[in-house]
Amino acid sequence: MNLQDRVVVVTGAGSGIGRATALLFAKHGARIAACDLDQARLDSLATELGDRALVVRRVDVSDRAQMAAFAGAVHALAPAADVVVNNAGVGLGGTFLDTSLDDFDWIIGVNLRGVIHGCHFFVPNMVEAKRGGHIINISSILGIYGAPSVTAYAATKFAVRGFSESLRAELEPFHIGVTAICPGMINTAIIEDGRMRGEKLAQGKGKTAKLFKTKGLAPEKVASAIFDAVQSNPAVRTVGRDAHVIAALQRLAPRALRKIGGKISGRI
Repeated sequence: MNLQDRVVVVTGAGSGIGRATALLFAKHGARIAACDLDQARLDSLATELGDRALVVRRVDVSDRAQMAAFAGAVHALAPAADVVVNNAGVGLGGTFLDTSLDDFDWIIGVNLRGVIHGCHFFVPNMVEAKRGGHIINISSILGIYGAPSVTAYAATKFAVRGFSESLRAELEPFHIGVTAICPGMINTAIIEDGRMRGEKLAQGKGKTAKLFKTKGLAPEKVASAIFDAVQSNPAVRTVGRDAHVIAALQRLAPRALRKIGGKISGRI
């Protein structure tokens, strides 16, 4: 895909993976429609995008009306998006017994309903435009391996991967690719901005956030994987050495992986 002046939509674009992705596609000539909840982060992104910014708007992706308005603003300037990156997501650590229904509503709203909204409000115009395109949905290595102490988070990320694989088959006749990106540990603010339930996890939030910052892969690496996926169209793409290893163990030695996961969870 020649990205010059193509329309690329990125949700959760204010920081981390979303910001790196928006800037990378802009560097290759795309016009960017970006949204995020943090206005200050959006203002900074808009400055960096310069004339590559098509629409930059504060949006809660879990809110149907806000996503409809965002898509309407994009379609008022372009008949259809060419690439949609459903990146917005939140983190939630905790066992099932420590996780409230309000927590489930919150994380499902952003991590799953946000992806569904991104597809619902942009895919029909892509189909009607008859020029193909690509959908990127951000899942996680925890959408491949159901680790303990992240029950709600894993539920949303498994759902995103399953949704993406099914949607991929449906959109293939329209030459629209769909890829689920499954990163491992990435240096983003997902821990600081997220929720930890249960005394041990809550007390260790700062330590976990520091681990992500010091050991996590740079968001730009995920952005590069997303850019490559738009060109090569894989169904699922893991990102990071830890993600590659865990995915391989889940496929080849799932019992061993469960033991390792249980030991790690017990130390938290």
